[in-house]
Amino acid sequence: MEIIVPVKQVPDLVEELEIDESGRALDRSFLKFKLNEFDEHALEEALLLKDKHGGKVTVVALDTGEVDETLFTCLAKGADRAIKVTGSFEAGVESHQAARILSQVLAAIPHDLILTGVQAADDRDGQVGPLLASALGIPHVSVVSGVEPVQGAKAVTVKQEYSGGVMAEFEVDLPALLGIQAAKEAPRCAPCSTASPRAM
Repeated sequence: MEIIVPVKQVPDLVEELEIDESGRALDRSFLKFKLNEFDEHALEEALLLKDKHGGKVTVVALDTGEVDETLFTCLAKGADRAIKVTGSFEAGVESHQAARILSQVLAAIPHDLILTGVQAADDRDGQVGPLLASALGIPHVSVVSGVEPVQGAKAVTVKQEYSGGVMAEFEVDLPALLGIQAAKEAPRCAPCSTASPRAM
């Protein structure tokens, strides 16, 4: 199974946050960034699927500055390939633009499954996954907390979480995009790695 995990850097919320001169965005000049927590869960779910069923995991990130460290971490955790999409993204990218750019990149990469974090800590809108699925013309399910391939079929069974702890189970044809709320296990720690991402 070919799995792609788009990842994003978000401001470290232990840092003091300030609004920029426009009054509409964060001042990013002194911010420290880290891998989005929900993307960590998407990566962990992808790695669990790879460990159990085989396949390859590719992580993709827009070049928003210090993204190399994030990609190195993903490789160290077990991803097979990291792709950095270069461009003028240092000031941040809103959801529609990110989905448009990622759809162009991902359309050129073979994939069975795309796993995104259900949302990002810096915008909380949770729209990149649905917008990306729409642009690629593939099914989408969000708030997912479990994924298993269906034996003998090109499909996966997903568990979707509702308020109050209610769970639903769906069978989704592949290729598909899933917004991961939580992986089945806590995200693993990264050992040291010497691999490097490839610019695209």
